[in-house]
Amino acid sequence: MSFQAKLTLNCFSINLHSLLIKLCHTSNAKQLTLKIKKNMATFLSFSLLCFFFFIFFLSLCSFNGGTGGSDIINETCRKSAKSDPNINYNFCVSSLQTGHKSHNPTNLKQLGITAVKLTKSNASHTKSFIKNLLKNKKLDPFVKLALQDCMEVYSDAVDLLKEAIKDVKEKRYSEANIKLSSAMDSSSSCEEGFNEKKGKDSPLTKENKDVFQLAAISLSIINMFGGNGYY
Repeated sequence: MSFQAKLTLNCFSINLHSLLIKLCHTSNAKQLTLKIKKNMATFLSFSLLCFFFFIFFLSLCSFNGGTGGSDIINETCRKSAKSDPNINYNFCVSSLQTGHKSHNPTNLKQLGITAVKLTKSNASHTKSFIKNLLKNKKLDPFVKLALQDCMEVYSDAVDLLKEAIKDVKEKRYSEANIKLSSAMDSSSSCEEGFNEKKGKDSPLTKENKDVFQLAAISLSIINMFGGNGYY
């Protein structure tokens, strides 16, 4: 039985018991009728009060449990986008909200760790994507060479980002910043490799942009709480 049902049943039992006692001690029919009406009105009022209290309690729990993560994400992304032209507010919010569902950050440090984890996850995905592209035996020699270079830099980036997560957890913020900056350089280097020859478009433009921006978001958040010695 639900909490609301139990509460309503208890309210009904208390008022019914009180009503029966009064029935036993009342001889006048008119007074009895008035008392029944009065008790019924009291019962209904009290039941409604119990019901509205229950609804208010549920709303309060929902508010406290469901909006904290979204609030910190929106505010953090607003500050990050304002301070760094490389960060798009909408991309920041949508990315961190995805991470929020699995990591549930409640403060800036947890949000920073979530951002670095997202960066590593995207870098790992890009590495796997490159590996699949290299399976194509009909690749243009120039594109194949560029992809191989990207594979190398992303392999290093994934390892560095794993270390960066540990660095943030253990408050080694300067080391984490260096490794995140290196990940940004890796994505830029990969993209630029395809621009060395005209007419050859990069098949990794979106992936490179995402990794670059996630690393920038991670750096921005870490600097909010760790850049000045906080935490």
